[in-house]
Amino acid sequence: MTQTLPRVTYSNIGVDFTPVHDHLDRLIPDFEAKSLGRTWQTPFATAPAAATASPIDPALSLGSFPTSTAADIDAAVAEARKGARIWNAASVEERLAFAERWKAVLAERKYELGLAALYEVGKSRLEAIGEAEEAVDMLDYYPGELRDNNGYRRPMNELVANETAASVLRPYGTFAVVAPFNFPVALSIGMITGALMGGNSVIYKPSPECQLTGLLIAETIAQAGLPDGVFSVVLGGAEVGRLLTTHDGIDGVAFTGSHKTGMGIFRHMATLPWMKPVIAEMGGKNPAYVTRNADLARAAQGVVRSAFGLQGQKCSACSVVYVDNAVKDEFVRLCTAFAAKLQVGDPRKAETFMGPLYNAGTVERFTSAVAQVQTEGKVHFGGTRLEGFPENYFMPAIVEMDGPSNLTRDELFMPFVVVRGVDGLDAGLAEGNDIPYGLSAGIFTEDKTELQHFLDHAEAGVLYANRASGATTGAWPGAQPFCGWKGTGVSGKGGLGAYFLPQFMREQSHTIMTK
Repeated sequence: MTQTLPRVTYSNIGVDFTPVHDHLDRLIPDFEAKSLGRTWQTPFATAPAAATASPIDPALSLGSFPTSTAADIDAAVAEARKGARIWNAASVEERLAFAERWKAVLAERKYELGLAALYEVGKSRLEAIGEAEEAVDMLDYYPGELRDNNGYRRPMNELVANETAASVLRPYGTFAVVAPFNFPVALSIGMITGALMGGNSVIYKPSPECQLTGLLIAETIAQAGLPDGVFSVVLGGAEVGRLLTTHDGIDGVAFTGSHKTGMGIFRHMATLPWMKPVIAEMGGKNPAYVTRNADLARAAQGVVRSAFGLQGQKCSACSVVYVDNAVKDEFVRLCTAFAAKLQVGDPRKAETFMGPLYNAGTVERFTSAVAQVQTEGKVHFGGTRLEGFPENYFMPAIVEMDGPSNLTRDELFMPFVVVRGVDGLDAGLAEGNDIPYGLSAGIFTEDKTELQHFLDHAEAGVLYANRASGATTGAWPGAQPFCGWKGTGVSGKGGLGAYFLPQFMREQSHTIMTK
């Protein structure tokens, strides 16, 4: 009899995952032997393959992956436009039937996809499997939205006799989907699902260091079955992304990544004869607020989990916390005590909470920030290299700064959280809102008036209160819409919620005289 394993999400921290770890203990040796180190081929990437190393260990090869040339991108776009003529005309029922098939394949292969993310990003077992579970749930939620909204076709007011009026959302044509490194499974599948459920064909570019998950995702789509040309993959770095997103044959772009790159795509679209849709999520600073009325133990756990889960390499990671001066010292003590219990090391091991920093650029940012604090502030915990491991393994850092700085304003994308002592919630909100990002924010308070004040005045699209599993992290399909304000997004609407899917379509009005 097949054992039913507990589902992993980002918030069910109290569950006994021993059966999941036992299952992964059996899977990991086989995954390393069969899935790593391969030389891959794909139709629209013809330049010679190059090897990519895992951040877990530079001696561990993820595989060798080719790169797409400009001619490859032209060919992929031409093929996608042929596929678009088929898929744009597909009925809602056909799209839903594909989604059901794809969901079944993803559910069958979720541990394989999760392990690929573990090796590519260096995320812990539970972070990686949680990501794969999230992707499966996306194939429940987004198709359900399409079904529940009648394919986004709704009757409108009839102004005269014998005249019907309707609003219909229709596909744009062909979407480019450009994915980041930190959630190579869930964020890729989320954007791909949005485009496909909207009736568009897709050209997908995974992050250059996460092409293993990208090609495995492509395998699952092929296994589920789509008409030729509806989905294709191109491979490479920034130049491939630029060529793809600026190609005349692309009708829209879905992008997750840096603010600089995302706004570059948006500004390019604005120069064209007509604006093409850009659906973008571009990072965050994600402040947390701890008032004198907080449960400090819960707050410390929530902030530390949010700041250091996935090595702080989440768009929603908490990287600054504003604490009432009346409780600041005790909060810092509890944070350092909780952080000291977390296991840092090889993410292949069951006990590991935090793995390596992703690459040399992250190491440089981390060490530079720690050095800055040693001059301008105070390091309360960590910030040092982990002995006995490769050079990208570090203890996470809890630091304190006496005033606003680049470290309290800029997105850092690393396991580094700044504590700022403030005199009351209003002072914290004034500084926490004075940033270019607006993704998530969290509060810890047992005072209902303070909670409502936070909900009314925090300038972010995803708000949390008193969440021990993560002060500013843990969004899930159908539960927490991931909607970025200000520089985080371009539409005021995000993924995982009710307004994501319609962004991949354009409205058309149908008015018909029946007699």
